[in-house]
Amino acid sequence: MRTTIITGGTSGIGLATAKIFLAHGFNCVLVGRSLARFDKIKAQLVGSFEFISADVRSVADCEEIISRTVKDFGGLDVLINCAGIYHEGAITSTDEETFDDIFNTNVKGTFFMARAAVAELIKSRGAIVNVASDAGLRGNYFCAAYSASKGAVVAFTRSLALELASFPVRVNCVAPGDILTPLTLNQLETSGTTLEDLAKVYPLGRIGTADEVAQAIYFLSSASFITGAILSVDGGLTA
Repeated sequence: MRTTIITGGTSGIGLATAKIFLAHGFNCVLVGRSLARFDKIKAQLVGSFEFISADVRSVADCEEIISRTVKDFGGLDVLINCAGIYHEGAITSTDEETFDDIFNTNVKGTFFMARAAVAELIKSRGAIVNVASDAGLRGNYFCAAYSASKGAVVAFTRSLALELASFPVRVNCVAPGDILTPLTLNQLETSGTTLEDLAKVYPLGRIGTADEVAQAIYFLSSASFITGAILSVDGGLTA
């Protein structure tokens, strides 16, 4: 049985991705910082899975995630780097602590999870799928630090794909637009923007769902002649 690790696996896109991989018969290791959050969602999961409480901002935790996965399931086939945080605000209101938190989670966590996983993925001829954002492709208003972090994920994906291609380990990335998750709904409530207003900027006339991004992630994990790709899942926004 194949095994996948999904960081940020207890909510939003990560949770939807876990459900799809479980439906395809994978062992799934869900990684998150909150055991309480996992306890709330575990009844939604059907199949072979476990939860590891860890913080991808810690290199030691990244290495422990891989070590425990190999111990419990015998190897690793797919790494999904989904853990990430979002922040809006002008550059003048973004302090060093906020900047560091964004980059430590979105960039450092992605980098060191991949580094820790490479040896096992070479053995399995496996795959990595990173989660970036449309903001990492074109920049978004009032979220310069977040956009910069997701741009780094895009460049990292392309670079690592070239580095690992000869093994062969494939490395790809999805770049979602706005996705209907609890985080997005909370942002809309905070900003006073309605879901209908947000949908108007998308050529398809709506924002996406977590399941739609998860389907793209699963596709990239199994597409044997695709590496270094950045797949926009954004309803035509960046077109």
